Amino acid sequence: MIGRLHWPEKQIIDDPIVEEIRRFRREHAARHGNNLQRIVEALREKERLSDRVRLNPGPKRLAEKVLGKEAQG
Repeated sequence: MIGRLHWPEKQIIDDPIVEEIRRFRREHAARHGNNLQRIVEALREKERLSDRVRLNPGPKRLAEKVLGKEAQG
């Protein structure tokens, strides 16, 4: 397969943490009718109601990223 990693079945390890996360995601999606828009809305509402501090550094300008700050004009 070009561009993708292929793991033989015998190398896949049953990880209880990964399985718990997958189970939670399946249950969460089912609560919202497996509708992506409703899932996103529910997550955004949960985030809005949370007391946690949210950080959003915003987009990075290409000039800053590629050429350094001196390239700003």
